[in-house]
Amino acid sequence: MPDLKLEAKPPAMDSARKPQTSSRPPLDARLTEQRNPRSTRIDQMATLEIVDLINAEDRLVAAAVSDERERIARAIDLVVECFRAGGRLVYVGAGTSGRLGVLDASEMPPTYRTEPEMVQGVMAGGFEALLRAQEGAEDHPGDGAAAMDERNVDQRDFVLGIAASGTTPYVHGALARARELGARTGFLLCTYPSEEILQTHDVVIAPLVGPEVITGSTRMKAGTATKMVLNMISTAAMVKTGKVYGNLMVDLQVTCQKLQDRGERILIDTLGVGRDEATRLLDAAGGHVKTAIVMSRLGLDAAAARKRLDEAGGAIGGVK
Repeated sequence: MPDLKLEAKPPAMDSARKPQTSSRPPLDARLTEQRNPRSTRIDQMATLEIVDLINAEDRLVAAAVSDERERIARAIDLVVECFRAGGRLVYVGAGTSGRLGVLDASEMPPTYRTEPEMVQGVMAGGFEALLRAQEGAEDHPGDGAAAMDERNVDQRDFVLGIAASGTTPYVHGALARARELGARTGFLLCTYPSEEILQTHDVVIAPLVGPEVITGSTRMKAGTATKMVLNMISTAAMVKTGKVYGNLMVDLQVTCQKLQDRGERILIDTLGVGRDEATRLLDAAGGHVKTAIVMSRLGLDAAAARKRLDEAGGAIGGVK
């Protein structure tokens, strides 16, 4: 396994993120299940005091995610390797963690023109669990394993398990089966990772955001940290596979009036053309911004521009 340089209990943590000591050990050792001493009287606070408290706790999240930057970068490189080999990124989770994975996956096709299969979100309980909590669905590791079989996971894929507590049976079952099938695996959690987790997976990301304002409510800081990490992984992977030019989403496919306007503005900005010419180019390119840019710069028709992009691996910077 790669050197993750991640200790089970990091020696230097912000005091706000340290588990609280007491005369007796906690009933549950998971950081996500500890009581937050700053919110023990939240039920007696004024409304603005509650808002200020939650806001102050949320400020800890970005720092916790920053501490995991090297592991996040490692995960991104693994995803890019899998994409280039024709593989997929598969998120697996339950509850809030699962919903965040599905959300991130669902935003890739409209934003970066990916095939729906390229980034997938797998959730315990399936589609119904997205809308209505089915907490018992997370207790069955065999269901997680079956989900990997159903998706024909193989050695080209990267499967990222998401479980704030680090203990969700459905996620562990899915990851174990994914590894049996030859896939690379990662784990994203918000408590101290066990030695077994560290030794089992290719990368482990553990932003330690500390106890929640409402004990065990991991939809709060842990959920925010999870969303931030997934944003980084999917966005950076798209950048490194040619889906972005400068900081523009040039693989955008026009499917609505909002995206038509955005696509035209990208062409105006990158090509220095007027609105009418941008509209004409985008229409000739079938609504694909990247194709329109290559058409204009090289004086090609849409088919020839797509061919050049394919030869360059989809990256405008590589087109000659």
